[in-house]
Amino acid sequence: MPCHDLLSGCSKMDMLSENSDIAVAIRQEALKLGFTACGFSTVADTPDEVYNAWQDWIAQGKHASMTYMERYAAVRRNPQELLPQASTVISLALNYYPSQQLPAHNPRFAYYAYGKDYHEVMREKLQQLVSYIHTIASCECRICCDTAPIFERYWAARAGIGFVGRNSQLILPGRGSYFFLGEIVTTLPLPPSQPIASQCGECHRCIDACPVRAIAEDGTIDARRCISCQTIENRGEIAPEIACRLGRRVYGCDTCQEVCPHNSHATPTTIAEFQPREELRTLTYKKMRKLTREEFAAIFRQSAVKRAKYEGLMRNLSCLDARLFEE
Repeated sequence: MPCHDLLSGCSKMDMLSENSDIAVAIRQEALKLGFTACGFSTVADTPDEVYNAWQDWIAQGKHASMTYMERYAAVRRNPQELLPQASTVISLALNYYPSQQLPAHNPRFAYYAYGKDYHEVMREKLQQLVSYIHTIASCECRICCDTAPIFERYWAARAGIGFVGRNSQLILPGRGSYFFLGEIVTTLPLPPSQPIASQCGECHRCIDACPVRAIAEDGTIDARRCISCQTIENRGEIAPEIACRLGRRVYGCDTCQEVCPHNSHATPTTIAEFQPREELRTLTYKKMRKLTREEFAAIFRQSAVKRAKYEGLMRNLSCLDARLFEE
């Protein structure tokens, strides 16, 4: 082999070793910051099967009123449209499973909305990780925390931190699905992690338990029926056939996760910001019925519940069985 080829080969091996060390350091720092999992995937075009499935979902109107899901097709195809020269997607998972649940006889909120708005918490932790990355490597980074049109579950699965379950949730083996996802798209080349194969097997508990039959056999969600979408994203009236299935729910729905066998391993988060505040723990149906706009703003000032707005929350409340307000 010519001498220059030997030198070139050594240089590439040194770079590979250096980047592997950087990847290990990034993962260790992510865990220190409170993330449960951190993985790496090489930027490339999204596979046709993923991209086309999204287009079909849109074409069938299963995104309901979420028209923003129709936009930025180029970015969804390739994250380099978000950050030119992007080389790696760093995927991270942040546990939000609460250490204490709201009283069973109180209005039901999805677990993810118990504490502080996850966008704020995730963004801060991602920024801290980016700051660390800049101390060990020269690169550009772009933070995403449900704020950019990329297929975050696909990239998380490709980065080996979990697999996409039949309920469309990302499931971390041995840990479950109660996790927020965040990404750092970076120009820093890092060795890709090994993807994880689906572990749903023949289990269909999520499909069978969905109170409105919103989950299809192929794992796609029909947002026109999904209680989570209808109580949060929908700005109009909730269809009667969905409204009668709300039960005690006033914001979101965790049913497909509650019945998932993988969540039997869920452990409470150590993130203090995700614990329910006293105002939420003591919010009864009677109190909620009399809630003013000012009280709504005070109770949910740093909460994801703001997404539904005051009108949406009161609309959801009006759909519930009147007997709940007598308890």
